[in-house]
Amino acid sequence: MTGPMDYKNTVNLPRTDFAMKADLVTREPQRLQKWAESGLYERIQKARAGAPKFVLHDGPPFANGDVHVGTALNKILKDIIIKHQTLRGCSAPYVPGWDCHGLPIEFKVSQEMRKSGVTDADPAAIRKLCDAYARKHIDLQRQQFKRLGVLGDWENPYLTLSKEYEGAELDLFADLIEKGFVYRGKKPVYWSIPCRTALAEAEVEYQDHISQSVYVKFPLVDQPGTFLLIWTTTPWTLPANLAVAFNSTFHYSLVMAGGETYLVSNGLLSQVSAKAGWDSYQIIRTVYGDELAQLEYEHPFCNRRGKLLAGDDFVENSTGTGFVHIAPGHGLEDYGLGIRNGLPVYSPVNDEGVLSHTADLPVEQQMPASLVGKSVLEKGGKPSDANEAVIALLRESNRLLVAEAYSHSYPHCWRSKTPVVFRAMDQWFIRIDHASAQGETFRNAALREIGQVRWVPDWGINRIRGAVESRPDWCISRQRSWGVPIPAFYDIEGGAILNAQVVRNAATLIAREGSQVWFEKSAAELWAACRPHDWTGAEGVTKSSDTLDVWIDSGSSSRAVTAQRAELHGARFDGSTLPAFKADLYLEGSDQHRGWFQSSLLLSLAGNGAAPYRTVLTHGFMVDADREKISKSKQGQGGYEKPQTAERYVKDYGADVLRLWVASQDFRNDIVVSEDRIKKVGETYRLIRNCLRYQLSNLYDFDPLKHSVSEGQLTGLDRWILGEFSRMEAEVAKAYEAYEFHVVYQKLSQFAAVELSAVYHDV
Repeated sequence: MTGPMDYKNTVNLPRTDFAMKADLVTREPQRLQKWAESGLYERIQKARAGAPKFVLHDGPPFANGDVHVGTALNKILKDIIIKHQTLRGCSAPYVPGWDCHGLPIEFKVSQEMRKSGVTDADPAAIRKLCDAYARKHIDLQRQQFKRLGVLGDWENPYLTLSKEYEGAELDLFADLIEKGFVYRGKKPVYWSIPCRTALAEAEVEYQDHISQSVYVKFPLVDQPGTFLLIWTTTPWTLPANLAVAFNSTFHYSLVMAGGETYLVSNGLLSQVSAKAGWDSYQIIRTVYGDELAQLEYEHPFCNRRGKLLAGDDFVENSTGTGFVHIAPGHGLEDYGLGIRNGLPVYSPVNDEGVLSHTADLPVEQQMPASLVGKSVLEKGGKPSDANEAVIALLRESNRLLVAEAYSHSYPHCWRSKTPVVFRAMDQWFIRIDHASAQGETFRNAALREIGQVRWVPDWGINRIRGAVESRPDWCISRQRSWGVPIPAFYDIEGGAILNAQVVRNAATLIAREGSQVWFEKSAAELWAACRPHDWTGAEGVTKSSDTLDVWIDSGSSSRAVTAQRAELHGARFDGSTLPAFKADLYLEGSDQHRGWFQSSLLLSLAGNGAAPYRTVLTHGFMVDADREKISKSKQGQGGYEKPQTAERYVKDYGADVLRLWVASQDFRNDIVVSEDRIKKVGETYRLIRNCLRYQLSNLYDFDPLKHSVSEGQLTGLDRWILGEFSRMEAEVAKAYEAYEFHVVYQKLSQFAAVELSAVYHDV
């Protein structure tokens, strides 16, 4: 009689050491520690030495606060791309960077100083504290990025505050000076009153705003009882009025209403009549442009006269009266028209945003004393003191026809969130329409380069093209301490000295000692160090206290990073050898068409002769479940408890789940993040993990040498699953190349749930 039957070999008894639960929050830090101890990133780079290059150049996040969930999305997307390129055989180094200068840090440091009772620190002392603050947050964010599983050269990042970077940035700046791009001029610029500094185009945000609008009567000279009607949403600029613009292609009506006579555009007459509440009016006659050009008017409350000037390129027939009041010191169109007609650039608003007398006009033509000292700043949605005072003055002098609230989109300071003002002052600019020796303007050259770049999504080309087509000259000087100094000097008569060789010498000095040297050494010491040996011009006796726009900082990275780091150079898969400064890919949020993408393009084109990138990929904004934009500024706000930081999600769900959630998003549009959505992706993560665990448990005793079979010996089910896998693999590869990671996620999760789990594993 035989013994009991051993059925062990006839029953599938899966077995694996692969844990049932991921326990990501506990295990991920252990895995990251192993990566660090084994030098994983360095080993990967060594293994790919000599392989074709793929260079994704990192747009530097700001060194301030914890890593925001939107910044985490950006870094994870970059990590997915880098790892994909590595797996396809490329050498794909990743050099992370940080943007270190600018207002947010200086504001934080100033707040801390005030709390400590310090109110009069000099710029050098402020800068030391800013440097320490930036470095502290770089270390904080570096650890948080590592926790996300992002591989990179974290111990050798690029920092815009490093002396090497600052030196390279100023070397590029010297090139721009030498080529004639940089000039000093008195022009209207965006001015942030709370921040006490000029702003670049990329530093203003348009928001809905309610302004006080007024219809004002400007008396015509030698025509008693006859008025030009102008409409403005900035009454505080009326003290600076020096002319009135009309459109020579319009027909204007001389209208009798309420016992007075007015000049108004025919196309806006019914609108003005309704606003003014005229029960009836009489059109006396039509007036044409050639007649308007002969007229003069009296300022409504200042002792001066002005002329009517043709402004056909900006006077419109959609709102207002067909006339535009011109204040050359407070608007770009006003400035241009004023310069063409010899008007002074008059801006009676000081750095604090207060109306004040200036030396630009004779004393008798200045504004009434009742306006002096009034602030133009609107705070908390309330009208400014200057607006209220001007409207009161108009009302007293019977020069106000209508005053009403007007809702429109208006530029605000990105930092203080307050309305900006246009204010003329001496600043440094980059000339956007600078012509090359071949006659092509810089603007047109930039538009041509834009057409040579691949934009993903493809609508990105229209966004950056529109930004470049419409942008004014770039105001690059800032009246702040924490930044790269503009190495300008001033002679004994106040004349500015901004010379390419002087700046190159300053760049050498700063690359050796750091930009702090500019704020600690005297003007005489700096001039001695920067003065060319063959200098024959005026001698510098004082130094500039201005710093460069931070968009010059980050925009110089093609010169300061990609052109400098040897590991970023080499031949590509397509056999091309790109210039050292050019990267394969830039990847940032869609707001960077106006920001880093544009500043990088302009500076690289001016300094290096071409765009700094081959492909530009953009993602949308991060919004919460209520479709409200998630931003760092909301952190700590009362009543807003939705998670803002990446760390919060990682602590609760683990980095792998957050990474899978990022991969699941069609990031080309705005991305909705919520705990419910991340939990749902967590379920998919567990599904994929369980499928893999089941596969491993079935293969625990598989020996390829013993158990492999030929293709002809496969069962029909095996051939089917391999065919499905091959099809899915091709679709996934195609999606990776198109940067459609959400498609990869969909294909993989569907394959795991249906083909593997519901069919193959179930049979």
